[in-house]
Amino acid sequence: MHRNAKLALSVLAATSMVALAGCTAAGGNADGDSQSLKIVYQKTDSFTALDELFTKIKPEFEAANPGVTVELEPIQANDDDYSTKLALSQKSAETAPDVFYEDTFRLRSDIDAGYLLNIDDQLADWDEWGQFSEGAKAAGMGDDGSVYAVPLGTDTRGIWYSKPVFAAAGIELPWQPETWDDILTAARAIQASQPDVVPFNMYAGKGTGEGTVMQSFYELLYGTGDTLYNEDDQKWVVESQGFKDSLEFLQTLYTEKLALDPSEALDPNVWKKVFGELFPQGKLGGTVEGSYTPSFWQSGGSYEWPAYTEDMAVATFPTQNGEAPGGVSMSGGWTLAVGAKTADADLAFDFLALAVSQENALWYAINNSQIAVRTDVASEPTYLAANPFVADVTALVDVTHYRPATSDYSKISAEVQAATEAVITGQMSVDEAAAAYDTAVEGIVGADKVTTK
Repeated sequence: MHRNAKLALSVLAATSMVALAGCTAAGGNADGDSQSLKIVYQKTDSFTALDELFTKIKPEFEAANPGVTVELEPIQANDDDYSTKLALSQKSAETAPDVFYEDTFRLRSDIDAGYLLNIDDQLADWDEWGQFSEGAKAAGMGDDGSVYAVPLGTDTRGIWYSKPVFAAAGIELPWQPETWDDILTAARAIQASQPDVVPFNMYAGKGTGEGTVMQSFYELLYGTGDTLYNEDDQKWVVESQGFKDSLEFLQTLYTEKLALDPSEALDPNVWKKVFGELFPQGKLGGTVEGSYTPSFWQSGGSYEWPAYTEDMAVATFPTQNGEAPGGVSMSGGWTLAVGAKTADADLAFDFLALAVSQENALWYAINNSQIAVRTDVASEPTYLAANPFVADVTALVDVTHYRPATSDYSKISAEVQAATEAVITGQMSVDEAAAAYDTAVEGIVGADKVTTK
């Protein structure tokens, strides 16, 4: 499944990648051979916006560049499988992309692997780069301070809850929990009043991949005051009480049957049930999810449900005991990058620039429920009116956090997912799972790269 000024709503974006076969300079070689740009990107049942965008701009780009053929090659896979297939394509110049869709949390590791082209020179000549917010620009930056990717959008995460379900449980609306205990109290009230309703969903386990950490565990961890990574020391945090407390909350949620059964929670496609069945049927109280959530239910979405505008509401995920700043969110986002092995960097960048132009960025932000990263899109009336939750999810930017953008991150994330799975299935106690995580982290990064706070 699924992933910064005060802008507006965001959905997960898809992927774009360009592979070059037998390319020469733009427009073909001296013998008149044609040139092709292969665009490879992610496409799923719930995420078609990028495919639609590329299909829309392909004829426009080809008309402006005679002799150039744009080859669209969507990869139909979830985030983890997409990244695996993308990495495999990068091994050879024959299959490597010219332009591709890149998750921000994989950016620096892929820069280290030599997959992304430094596009500082192209950006220096692009008069639209100034329209992007500074936070958005930083999302595509490497450790060396150079830019390697251009953002498509960003997102935030909050609690999406069903007003009819909460009202039936006697919970006052609008609902805004101040502590973790407030969430459990509401979930228990729903359980007592509506036995056929799942009170509160939080992802856990390896099946939902990055969704487990971004839409569940990190909201907990960062609400304890602890962090995953110490940015000042550039070390990973182990022996964290906040880590244990977060696991304990998930354990309580699942042990008391306030969440889905673990067998359902470990299904990689559990989100389809959440959005396609449980919420529309009034069978789920709440879930922690991204600002892109309305895109599932909007006209043309995977699970059209017109009543969502009236039945659903958004709350901020609280800190553990109501500590300042009072709430927690997580943000990520996707970018477009030029492949390091491209035969024509300027032509590849021209395609990328067209895809994120003001007109196309506006279309994408609306159709993919993105929080805009261009200031000229964020101020567009059509964007601001795209759905009724723009203000709610944009306000979460004030309390948001970002994943550590290090080359080790993906391995660390996998260990967090494993710890949550071990706890909700009863395979390990909280202490055992936390200790196993600490050992795994030290094994991945080395003893000199961990700290106890």
